[in-house]
Amino acid sequence: MGELVERVDERDRVLEVVDRAEAERRRWMHRIATTICRDPMRRILVLRRAEQHTRFPGHYDVMVGGAADVGESYEDAAARELSEELGAGVPVRFMFKFLCRDGFSPVWFGVHEAVITEPLVPDPSEIAWHAWLTELELREVVDRRPFVPGGREALRRYLVVGNEGRPSTG
Repeated sequence: MGELVERVDERDRVLEVVDRAEAERRRWMHRIATTICRDPMRRILVLRRAEQHTRFPGHYDVMVGGAADVGESYEDAAARELSEELGAGVPVRFMFKFLCRDGFSPVWFGVHEAVITEPLVPDPSEIAWHAWLTELELREVVDRRPFVPGGREALRRYLVVGNEGRPSTG
């Protein structure tokens, strides 16, 4: 067996432990923990996935993350993935979760936010390029570039939830 994940139902309840490749092949729901990163000026990190990445190579995304390990919470998985992919050991804050049916298979995305103040050290096997963009800049490119479908949907939801009670930044 390869990477093990928890197969979940429409309510994000665990059904069984399965191989991730099989879950994707059979289009079984499983969990992905992600983080949208901001800097102190509230710009959002956008990245381009490495060309050798197995899922959406060369696509742009605003989420850093991956499958939650068996028994791992969304928050713990998001913090682990943030450290592995960007070398950032900062706290993550849960924002929301949603069922995304676009992509390889349906997945529950647990979306977190992190404020990054330290220099990033991207894993080159995961991330080919990154930059900090304002919300306005990001809105202008999200539909013009090949974006990971779940990342596009998460960004739209995040821009609503993440700005409640705060003025939108341009």
